Amino acid sequence: MNATTATPEAPAGSTRAVVRRPRLVRTAWLAVLLLVLIGLSWASVAIGTRGVTAGDVLAALGGASDTWQEAAVATRIPRTVLALLVGAALAVAGAALQGVTRNPLADPGILGINSGASLAVVTGIAWFGLSSSTAYAWVALAGAGVTAVAVYTIGSLGSGGPTPLKLALAGAATMAALTSLISAVVLPRADIADAVRSWQIGGVGGATFDRMLQVLPFFAVGFLICLACARGLNMLALGDEVAAGLGERVLLARSCAALGGVVLCGAATALAGPVAFVGLVVPHLCRLLVGPDHRWLLPYSALAGAALVTAADVLGRIVARPDEIDVGIVTALLGAPFFIAVVRRQKAAAL
Repeated sequence: MNATTATPEAPAGSTRAVVRRPRLVRTAWLAVLLLVLIGLSWASVAIGTRGVTAGDVLAALGGASDTWQEAAVATRIPRTVLALLVGAALAVAGAALQGVTRNPLADPGILGINSGASLAVVTGIAWFGLSSSTAYAWVALAGAGVTAVAVYTIGSLGSGGPTPLKLALAGAATMAALTSLISAVVLPRADIADAVRSWQIGGVGGATFDRMLQVLPFFAVGFLICLACARGLNMLALGDEVAAGLGERVLLARSCAALGGVVLCGAATALAGPVAFVGLVVPHLCRLLVGPDHRWLLPYSALAGAALVTAADVLGRIVARPDEIDVGIVTALLGAPFFIAVVRRQKAAAL
């Protein structure tokens, strides 16, 4: 085996062997994911409190907004694009963090990274008057980075190093503490309480292309960093000693991949708030489809994450008509049982 062809034989934190999927199977699943994503995107611009026809959707996509139906579709288009961006970013961030930590429970929400980004943004709004999406992104990135380092350091203390259980506990404790601090910052400020409280749930409503364009460079940098680290993540899955023996610079690979995940998490949180569990659920499901090779896993996670958040947004509009349920609530309802199932499986594997 040489360093250019080695791929892991099991997903992060798993003790079960994973069969590498043939290229034809991977390509077929890619086509399926693309078709699902196109269908969900169409549903996202077509479904809402006001019914529209296929002609209205096509006219709005062409730039028309003469009727109220076309205007309604025009407001849903940026919302759909934001759902796609946020879902892809959080899923790729989750896959990268799981690869970096070799922890199947790694997720920007569970590790407290979303909460760190949220606290930084809320503090900036309340104390420094931040208002632009670019400022939100920079502040969220700083908060996410500091939290990620703190959680990893705490989870590494004691014997055994950063085990999945210790990292999950450190992340849960950090998330609880940061959530309390967010409340402490917001409660005295009645002028921003309602807006911040709604943003804290996590959602894609009210999206505009102007706001997204300000943060788009952060998404692009995060995606590029993660994709460039795919080979390094494959090496890390073999273990630090084996990876180093194959010529991989372990610390550099781990740091770069973690940086990409933190950048994506900060950008997504700046625009949509702390949407939970996407980074946990999607990489696990994608490993079942394409195996553990990050060169395939990361692009698949981007597509599947975009599909999941878009589907959650559409579902939130359907089940509570004429009101809506925010994306963060729907993903939490879907992700919490999945999290429990993963924990139970890991506990059973350890016995």
